[in-house]
Order: sequence, then structure tokens, then C-alpha cells
Amino acid sequence: MSTPSTPSATWFDELGLGLFLHWGHASTRGWELSWQMTGGVHLQEPPLEAVSCREYFANAATFRPERFDPAAWAELAWRAGARYVVFTAKHHDGFAMYDTKLSDYSVARTWGRDVTAEVVDAFRARGFRIGLYFSYVDWHHEDYPRLTDDAVAKPYRVGVYRKGTPEQWANFRAFMLGQLDELLTSYGDLDIVWLDGEFEHSADEWGFGEIRELIRARQPRALVNDRCVGHGDFTTPEQQLPIMAPDGPWEACLTMNTTWGHVPSDDTWKTPTAILHTLVEAASMGGNLLLNVGPTGEGEFPPRAVERLEALAGWMERHAESIHGTEAGLELWQFHGPSTRRALPGGATRLYLHLTMRPYEQITVRGVPVNRVRGVTVLGTGDPLVWTAHARLRDVHTASPDPTGELHIEIPSELLDGLCTVVAVDLAPAPAPAPAPASASASASA
Repeated sequence: MSTPSTPSATWFDELGLGLFLHWGHASTRGWELSWQMTGGVHLQEPPLEAVSCREYFANAATFRPERFDPAAWAELAWRAGARYVVFTAKHHDGFAMYDTKLSDYSVARTWGRDVTAEVVDAFRARGFRIGLYFSYVDWHHEDYPRLTDDAVAKPYRVGVYRKGTPEQWANFRAFMLGQLDELLTSYGDLDIVWLDGEFEHSADEWGFGEIRELIRARQPRALVNDRCVGHGDFTTPEQQLPIMAPDGPWEACLTMNTTWGHVPSDDTWKTPTAILHTLVEAASMGGNLLLNVGPTGEGEFPPRAVERLEALAGWMERHAESIHGTEAGLELWQFHGPSTRRALPGGATRLYLHLTMRPYEQITVRGVPVNRVRGVTVLGTGDPLVWTAHARLRDVHTASPDPTGELHIEIPSELLDGLCTVVAVDLAPAPAPAPAPASASASASA
């Protein structure tokens, strides 16, 4: 996926958890961001009650989130284990959540504040990697042309949309590139540019190569997602984990309920356990989880989102080392559950086994170097666990210096974590290779 001119994604692979923020003026009415105009998407959950385009666009004047406190957002997200943020600077509805000079349809005109700048500053100060979301689509712009009730299917059908004249398209595309350039040059160094909206118009019309070159020129170290089609640095499966890990860097973006924005009527909240298990499964496959929150129109995280982030925070206090800075662990044939690993100084390794299934009294790990097992403990408490190791007979019979085999670990019920128990297995470094025997000619000459 990457090319010689693509920045390194090593740091991205090790983040584990990110925070996706879908926020805009629609939140003041409890509407799904952008999609409330269309009544959702045909055959896609959730169904939404469509509002008129005129009413939706006019709602921007109501956006004054007086309880907006991005530093509080950043603190909670950091405690929950998130290490990067992606903020919706502009969604499909065209409402700029930053101080664009190219349009009056922005939060800087309705509220007089640059929300994107405040979010970026607060999260950067807390230590987050910074990502900005930008939609190519702009359903408000006259030359796109603007969405109207008589020109859009309700619910929306992917691939069915109105086109303007070639002159309108040229004008709009120049506007779109101009707004993207504003984001790339106004908020310091960006780590991620998260593009969206590729589903309307063709690759030739969008000119993804030119878009990627613009980003590379303005933000040479930023990673770009795969919705810059053919020019992305990481892939973004949505709402579900992939069956197999994609090639190269990747993240799964996931909502806590079903909607992306703040929709109080959406009561399909995932449990903290389900969210956490999705995170550890993503990490075990070498990917990240980009977990979404839709703040309210007042500028606060919804209480049920806070509950879930607090649950993650409690778990991360004890288990963060099994997520942050790790890589994919064992194969599923070796351990029937998610696992990660990290290299330790001197060539040692620590495996992290995430116990997501119940009940369990004993777990088995296969294909591990059994003579190198130095200890097995419960992560977060340090409680030692009883274990036995058995080398493969073939390795025993051949006197292998580093045999592999099975590790059996006892799991007392009183040591289980309420969300996800993690077992740490410490492995000593691999033994040094035996020196090669001296050749006959070398012996003779000696």
C-alpha cells in the first residue's frame, strides 16, 4: 500500500485506540449528521425520519454549544486509552466546523469560534496524534449542486445523485481543494487526513492523485486513509472487524450505538464489554479501533458514551500495556482468542492473552517455545498462575535446543476481570545458534 514517498506508519500501528468525533449543528436537534436530510441510506441501518433540506440547512444558525470543553473531552479519552483523535472538520452537509474563508456556512459565522482549532489545541496538548476528517462531498454548495428535497432519493441510494454542468463541477472542485488546503495549512502538523465522500462522482472527476499530492505538499508526514482511492496509506473497514487483517496499516471505525452523530432516539448502545472485546480483537490482528462519540448540541459527551469511556478507562489502568505499543500476537490455532505481543530488552518477549470467552478453568497455548517460558501472571495484579509446559515429541526426540509445544495455564475464577482478563506470558530470548562445526580442510590446515 505504501510507496517510497509515503511516510512511515509504524507509529500508527502501535496506537491501539483512537477517538472519532462526529459533531455539527445537526446535534442541536438530535439529527444524524448529514444523513437526516435523506432519511438514511437505502437498506442500511438505522432508518431515519427525513427532514427537509431547507430546514436542515437553516438549523446551522442554532449551533451555539455553550458547554463545549475540548480539554475535558481529551482528558476522558486519554484515560480511556485513546491515543489519536479524528475530528469532523466538514461532513457531507458542507457545514465547516472551522474558520473557512471560502464560505459563510461555518461555525465561525454562526458562533464566532473556530471549533476545529480548539479541539486540535486541546487534544494536542494532552499528547494525542491529530487527525482531521474532510468530506469531498458538499450538499450545501450551489455548484455541487445543493441538495434539495426534489433532487434526492429518500432514503438515499448510493450511486444516485444529481450532477451539475461541467462549469459548475470545475468551480466546485476548485472550492473543495481550497477548503482542504485551508485545513492543511491552518492547524499545525497533522498526523492523519481522513477523507470521505468518494461514493459520489468518479475517480477521474475527483482526481484522487492530485488530492494526495496536495496533502503530501502541505503535510508530508500525514497518513491518508483509503478513501483517497488508490492513494491511501491505511484502510478503514467500517462498523465491523474484517474477517482477516488487511494488508498494511488499518483501523476499524465503530459507533457506540448505530448512529455517528448525537441521536437520542438511537438506543442500540453496545455494552462496554462488546466495545472492549472489539478493541482487543483489532489489536490482536495488528489494527486499531477508531471509536466514535457524537457530542450533544450543547457540547457535551452523552452520558451513555461517558459510561463506556469510563469503563474503558478503568480497564486501561490495569491493562494498557497489552494494547499500546504492541503488535499482533499468536495465530488462532495457537490460542483461541485475541492476543498481542511486545519485544522486551535483550530479546525477551511478553505475550498478552485476552480471555474473551467464558467459562474457562484452563487455557492452552500451542506452538510456543516451552523451554523459554519464565513466568505466567495476571496482568494488572501480578498474581502468578500455575502452568505446565510440554514439548513436542519430535523436538524431544531430536534434542532440539529450543523446542516448541503446549503451555497449559490454570485460571482461578477469583482472579477474573469483569470486562476482560489478560494473561501475561514472559518468554526468555531465543538461545544463540550453536557454532558450525569446523570443516575437514580447516582442521587439516590447522
